[in-house]
Amino acid sequence: MTDRHLDILDRQLLEILQDTFPLAPRPWHAIGRRLGIPEGEVLRRVRRLADEGIVLTVSPVIESARIGPMASTLIGMRVPADRVERCASIVNREPGVSHNYLRDHDYNLWFTLAAPDSAALRRTVEDIAARAGVPPADLLDLPAVRRFKIGVRFRFFPDGDGEGGI
Repeated sequence: MTDRHLDILDRQLLEILQDTFPLAPRPWHAIGRRLGIPEGEVLRRVRRLADEGIVLTVSPVIESARIGPMASTLIGMRVPADRVERCASIVNREPGVSHNYLRDHDYNLWFTLAAPDSAALRRTVEDIAARAGVPPADLLDLPAVRRFKIGVRFRFFPDGDGEGGI
């Protein structure tokens, strides 16, 4: 992607979306006020940025440790190519799954899963595997032992003058 698709308002909007999204009854209106454009224009731009694959989602990032004990794991499953879509659909229906993706590897379907505690996590992993028809030998379970949180922020004005590229 080149930066020619992004004008100054797009860049300012992207910075607001990733850093200072307003917690307000009408957040798009509040963003529009900050940018000096109508609410409808904000929504049009967000939809265009999503359609272009620049914005993947607008959602909160929750620090799970602050809301209570949590157990989490990364699962790799070895799934035959003709069953990947069916298995992915089963994984996607599980509320504790936050990421699900296909890899070009022996273990080709990967997902992260969180549950209230280790016992619930184990039951959920076993349930998903059973529903997906994946035997234990084709399941790689990598539970979180230590958490590392990183803050990734994209700079849309790296030179500080509002005219730089991404």
